[in-house]
Amino acid sequence: MTSTATDVVRLLTVNGATLAVAESLTGGLVAAEITSVPGASKVFRGSVTAYATALKHELLGVDAELLAARGAVDPQVAAQMAAGVRKALGADWGVATTGVAGPDAQDGQPVGTVFVAVDGPFTGASGSASGGKVEALRLNGDRAEIRRESVRSVLALLLKELAGEQTGNERAQDTEQNGGF
Repeated sequence: MTSTATDVVRLLTVNGATLAVAESLTGGLVAAEITSVPGASKVFRGSVTAYATALKHELLGVDAELLAARGAVDPQVAAQMAAGVRKALGADWGVATTGVAGPDAQDGQPVGTVFVAVDGPFTGASGSASGGKVEALRLNGDRAEIRRESVRSVLALLLKELAGEQTGNERAQDTEQNGGF
C-alpha cells in the first residue's frame, strides 16, 4: 500500500465518490494497490483487466476502428478505456493503463511506452470534464519496473484530479476531520 493509494481512497471517501479501473499492461496491479488500503470497499467499484486488444472493445467500448488503425498502445485508447470502465461499472471516476512493458515492442511502440488516463465527473466551475486526462510516459527499466511505475503514475494523476476537485477550504476541513493527513 502506498501513501498515494491511501490519499486516493481518502479523497474519494470524503467526496462520496467511487472508482473503477481498466488495466492492460498492469494486469490488475492498480486494483490491487487500491484494495490494499483499509476502507477501499467504500469507494472501489471494481476493475476490468482487458489484456487482449479485442476485450478493450468488447468490455470497455473502445472504438474498434481506432484499435485497428493505431493498436492498443495509444492515448485515445487509454482515454476511452477510462471512460468505458467508468460507464460499465457505474463509477464517478475511471482510470486506465495501456502500454508496452516488454520484452518486445507492440503495435509499433517501443518498450516503455505507456499511456495512463483518468475520466471523471463534470464540473460546473470549469465547464469541462474533470477527467479525460491522459499522460504519455516513456519509462525505463525492466518489465516489473515499467509496470510499477505505470501504477504509480496513474494513481498520481488521479490524486491530482481529485485534489483539484476540492477548494482550499474543503481541504482544510478534510485535514481537520482526518487527523491532519
